[in-house]
Amino acid sequence: MTDRATPGLTGAMFGALGIVYGDLGTSPLYTMQTVLQSSGGDVSTNTVLGVMSLIVWTLLLTVSVKYGVFVMKADNHGEGGILALTALVTGSRPERPAKGSTAAVLIGIGLFGGALLYGDGILTPAISVLSAIEGIQVATPALSHLVMPIAVLILVGLFCLQPFGTARIGKLFGPIMLLWFVTIGGLGALALLRHPEVMKAVDPRYGLDTLLEHGWGSLAVLGSVFLAVTGAEALYADMGSVGRGPIRQAWYAIVLPALLLCYAGQSASLIGLRKLPENPFYGILPPAIASWAIWPMVVLATLATIIASQAIITGVFSMTRQAMQLGWFPGLNIRQTSDREYGQIYVPTVNWTMMLCTVAIAVAFGKASNLSGAYGVAIATTMLLTTVLLFDYLRGPAGWSLAAALPLAAFFLFIDLSFFIANLLKFLDGGYVPLLAGLLIFLTMTTWRQGIAGLKVRADEHRPSPNAFVQHLSDSRVPRVPGTIVFLTRNREPIPPTLVSHVEQFGALQQSVVILTVAFEERPRVAQAKRITLQRFEGGVWYVVAHYGFVEIPNLTGALQLAHDEGCPIVPGDALFIGARDEVVRDRNQGVRLIASWRRMLFAFMYRNAVHSADRFMLPADRFVQVGRQIGL
Repeated sequence: MTDRATPGLTGAMFGALGIVYGDLGTSPLYTMQTVLQSSGGDVSTNTVLGVMSLIVWTLLLTVSVKYGVFVMKADNHGEGGILALTALVTGSRPERPAKGSTAAVLIGIGLFGGALLYGDGILTPAISVLSAIEGIQVATPALSHLVMPIAVLILVGLFCLQPFGTARIGKLFGPIMLLWFVTIGGLGALALLRHPEVMKAVDPRYGLDTLLEHGWGSLAVLGSVFLAVTGAEALYADMGSVGRGPIRQAWYAIVLPALLLCYAGQSASLIGLRKLPENPFYGILPPAIASWAIWPMVVLATLATIIASQAIITGVFSMTRQAMQLGWFPGLNIRQTSDREYGQIYVPTVNWTMMLCTVAIAVAFGKASNLSGAYGVAIATTMLLTTVLLFDYLRGPAGWSLAAALPLAAFFLFIDLSFFIANLLKFLDGGYVPLLAGLLIFLTMTTWRQGIAGLKVRADEHRPSPNAFVQHLSDSRVPRVPGTIVFLTRNREPIPPTLVSHVEQFGALQQSVVILTVAFEERPRVAQAKRITLQRFEGGVWYVVAHYGFVEIPNLTGALQLAHDEGCPIVPGDALFIGARDEVVRDRNQGVRLIASWRRMLFAFMYRNAVHSADRFMLPADRFVQVGRQIGL
């Protein structure tokens, strides 16, 4: 992948600020407050400098070095994210399952890491919006009772806007986030002038001394420090839509300096205080104007947190589509909300589920400081799993030697393990929420995969070879009637069961028969010249495989037109499409059980409610017929 550092770089950097850095950019709203609370509310100079040092080096090592330099190199034909990385290192897909215990473990790691992002997706909007709105009680404590109603109203409104897409309001994201970073960086610099000795915190010994001083309590401190980098995974996940170059340049030129100045300003504002204030973030406001300036600051913070929430929602939508097309998730209705931006999609089922979970979590936990206990566990686990996959990438596709890859991976693994263990302490304080959500998604993914594999086994049990089927047509003198019929099949075999059943039940067959399969590749996109592969058999039978990348939305009518251009006698507008609508039931035969009973019931529910092929693949509904069958698993 080449960095997108060409004309329009300024616009691309704006896009990176609005799409990628919402979560990282709004972390100063709650990180310093949470860290100091975990240290017992101590605001002594040494503690403040130690916390500042830990935050600085966490940002540098985790975001600037690990993600900015190394992880972002592991792109899958331009796409990033843990699912894309998993596909890159394992080459996994339903038609060619990975072999060997190592590959199976890597696939499991990638799937669980991706599933945990759903847990993060329901927490990020809640903690971000609450932390911004809580500025109201800093300005006017008498209005504290309005914090939760306003936060819920904003959260519900955010999810209700998703069906309209973000193509238009997305243009404002970049400038708003630029204003946000300039503001927090500038105010942080002004606050730093009050106590410039805070700059001593760049010495990592201050952070190490703080950890040693707190003993076992340092794990709680580390777990809170981790909140400063919970948005780091977005640098990698959004690489395909923004570009590696703009993401890196926005980080090093704008975001990192602004964050460091903001945290330094917060630290400076705490020097000399005896008690931890309600929220140290608003301490960066100059005292002379703080009484009125806090209100526009609350508004700007709220806008920034909405953008951060939008980024994670969009990321979950994108990951859902990837999981579907890599064969790990049931078919869901996906709407394209922009005719210009391919990444602008909307997944109704996921959207409303996230809204209910996010609002429930916000109300249940009540305050952003309470939510910090649940926040971070999922991302710490995902970052740890990303490092494991990164090592496999370095040893495999990147071609690094063991002597080069192992020390680097061990260094990052030590950091990630430290944060992972520290975040596990939050389990009973709410950390179980994202882990439980991730586990449920993981079980859904693996159950769907096992169920689809079981259906393939059943379909293969009585499937004739193409030559045997053509010979049967000839031997049985099956009448051929005018027209073209297209049989859809998810399996990579030329003769689907629906074709065999059609001949047996109707005793006739159209003159032109097309068997059509959709194959999703490990790469994000497939070139138009490689869109289809075409195979012809005797008796007017054609086998077409339409190839798509895992971020593309298939258009089968367009694929069949390409087949027509290459000699297949089909006119998509005149063809009749046949698809299977199977019902999964318990296998009453005394054969090998293909799937556990509880998984079979879950799979049957998902399979029954999955989106129809006509909707997912843009087929004409008036010429699409589904054939119902019962299949025992």
